[in-house]
Amino acid sequence: MYKYKDFGFSDAKEMLKDAYDNRYALPSLNYIAEEQLNAIIDAILENNSPTIIMVAPKHCRQFETGMLVRMAQAGVERLRQCKNDSPVALHLDHGSTFEDCKLAIDNGFSSVMIDGSRLSLEDNIKLTREVVEYAHPRGVAVEGEVGALSGFEDLDEKKEGQETDNIFTDPEDARTFIKSTGVDALAVSVGTIHGLDKSIAGNMTFSGLRYDIIKRIEELVPDFPLVLHGCSALPDEYIKMFNQYNGKIEAAVGVPDESIIKAVKTAICKINIASDGWIPSTAITRKVLAEHPEVIDSRLYREIIRRELKPIYQHKMDICGSTMKTKQGG
Repeated sequence: MYKYKDFGFSDAKEMLKDAYDNRYALPSLNYIAEEQLNAIIDAILENNSPTIIMVAPKHCRQFETGMLVRMAQAGVERLRQCKNDSPVALHLDHGSTFEDCKLAIDNGFSSVMIDGSRLSLEDNIKLTREVVEYAHPRGVAVEGEVGALSGFEDLDEKKEGQETDNIFTDPEDARTFIKSTGVDALAVSVGTIHGLDKSIAGNMTFSGLRYDIIKRIEELVPDFPLVLHGCSALPDEYIKMFNQYNGKIEAAVGVPDESIIKAVKTAICKINIASDGWIPSTAITRKVLAEHPEVIDSRLYREIIRRELKPIYQHKMDICGSTMKTKQGG
């Protein structure tokens, strides 16, 4: 069994507190490949931004948990070799079982999310409390979720007949959940949607965030960090590139920057972004292989992905308000 400090990861609870106290959000960036992780570290070096890096249980199963942890460790070590003190936490995104979270904790993650949002409130509380009771003695932060975000975590998950109506978080349920579980952060459903279409009504426009819900939760549970999932902007240039080279994305409506900028002035302390790393990566790969069918060495498109993702991640740090929040040399 490992501890997150063995790998140089930072205390996620302390990071969330600093974000809350100083009214910014931690950019929480999903990586599933070495070039994505390197681009995140490149961006941190430029922006001096506290950052959470994330993987999901499906990625742990695909790539092996220990391998993902050591990749992240190598990234943090590069920061320290460059005399950069930016805190970095390794987070499990959307763990669905106690076993998912235990595996991550035992392998050195500094934060885990247990997503029981599709359960009854009572069962969600029971499952989340079980994870909290295992995580807290080991110094690991726990994120829960109340209110089901519509949309789909994977590009291939949507099934015919599934509902896409958003179920907003009830502030009273949020208070009950927080008080009953002891979680360190809460993901709330206030208008963002997982996946490639953020238009709740299907009208190809983003419908906006329910800031009134965020405000009410903050009134009921002061000084508590909230989390927004599904915050990718889905840049049009990469959607077009993806489709130009034999991809197929029929609907893509992202969350505008101004919504994120406004949200991070509230109790929102963590902003989750995945598709804005995945789509450019896949679009660039498609383009390079189509234009250079002779290529057998993936280095060519991996270098381009790393170079193009860096400014995307830097921009996320800027709109989260986390840029230059690390005090270097302290």
